[in-house]
Amino acid sequence: MSEHEKSSNVVWHNATVTRERREQQNGHLGGLFWFTGLSGAGKSTLAHSVEEQLYQKGFRTFVLDGDNVRHGLCADLSFSDEDRKENIRRIGHMSMLYVEAGIIVLTAFISPFRADRENVRKIGGVDFHEIYCNSSLEVCESRDVKGLYKRARAGEIPDFTGISSPYEEPEYANLIVDTASQLENCRDEVLSYVTEATRK
Repeated sequence: MSEHEKSSNVVWHNATVTRERREQQNGHLGGLFWFTGLSGAGKSTLAHSVEEQLYQKGFRTFVLDGDNVRHGLCADLSFSDEDRKENIRRIGHMSMLYVEAGIIVLTAFISPFRADRENVRKIGGVDFHEIYCNSSLEVCESRDVKGLYKRARAGEIPDFTGISSPYEEPEYANLIVDTASQLENCRDEVLSYVTEATRK
């Protein structure tokens, strides 16, 4: 959509049920916890594992997963650099709507480019927490249950992060976890971080 096609008659509506009231009811603050890393680094596994622990403690949570989002909200996007950027932009804004509802949002996206993640940081401000799931390409390939790396190396999947498209490691991650090792230890580390960051 070009600039002149965008509506200039859009005004943000301030609800009577505010974020502060929702957080008071929830008993914790909302926040956006952005898991980034290579495919196979354990982002989704870790995000869902942390959510389970938070849920059992009574926290209001939701996980946004890369594959799930591309089934609906971003089904029209490819994996080109331009579409990856738009994918992350949409997710960033959608995530902050959840945060406005006082919810702890855990996102699991490769999000390979620093500039795109920094744009989400600007959208989220102090609510944005970047969690880098640090695992080597070799380890990620060894966990390739979907066979994606094998297909990418065979040239069947273009623009595949780590093979034919770069992954830019975070420079200012809020938390770095070594997901090449035991994920249960990483879960406890992330759980502690999230719990402290959303303490009311």
